[in-house]
Amino acid sequence: MISTWRLYLLRGLYLLISLFLTTQIWPTLFHHRPWPLMHGVGVALMAAMAPLMILGIRDPLKMLPIMLFEFFWKTIWITAIALPAWRAHSVDPNMMQSIKEIGFGVIVCPIVIPWDYVWESYIKGKSGSPTASPIKA
Repeated sequence: MISTWRLYLLRGLYLLISLFLTTQIWPTLFHHRPWPLMHGVGVALMAAMAPLMILGIRDPLKMLPIMLFEFFWKTIWITAIALPAWRAHSVDPNMMQSIKEIGFGVIVCPIVIPWDYVWESYIKGKSGSPTASPIKA
């Protein structure tokens, strides 16, 4: 069972991420110069996450896989990209800003994600589907 306060905390994180994506990423889709291929792919991917995060505000448990994706891509980026750059002393100001922004998600997501629910629903698969309503007041 998931407590109501934890659902509101999860909704708050969906809201925070969706606000960032819609105010910072979506405008760049309409006002940009040509990007290198992978930069354009990254922007498009993050833009696609915005409506999914908005859906997460309404149905936080149904959209939990997108929050898990958010946590995992950020963790992978920090460990595979940022940490080696930091060790090589090659972090420039732009990368440092990304480290701060992405690192915030690496810290906050695991605090907010209901890991017991993830374990029961996605790993063990015993307590019903994610569409069930395991809300506890």
